[in-house]
Amino acid sequence: MTTITHGSTNVFRDLGYSDASERQIKTRLALAVNDLLKGRKLKQREIAPLLSIPQPKVSALKNYRLDQFSVEKLMEFLTVLNQDVEIMIRPHVVAHEAGHISVLAVQ
Repeated sequence: MTTITHGSTNVFRDLGYSDASERQIKTRLALAVNDLLKGRKLKQREIAPLLSIPQPKVSALKNYRLDQFSVEKLMEFLTVLNQDVEIMIRPHVVAHEAGHISVLAVQ
């Protein structure tokens, strides 16, 4: 018999990472950055000066090796790519639970 375990909305939490929330945020921001770069059809050597990072970091970004990027740096990349980044603070729906951080991309 197969047992199915339903995961949360955060795969990193499901895998047991202590920094699951930050990993998910970074991944979603990097996805938005990479989608924009793909749409511009830029080569890594063209992306490096645009984002003011060396080419090896462009490779890391494109391959979602995000340990060398902060959430703030990823948001900065989005602004360089002509995107507005907004941070909204509002009460959590369930009063007795801790709030959460989410990244939503509007296309």
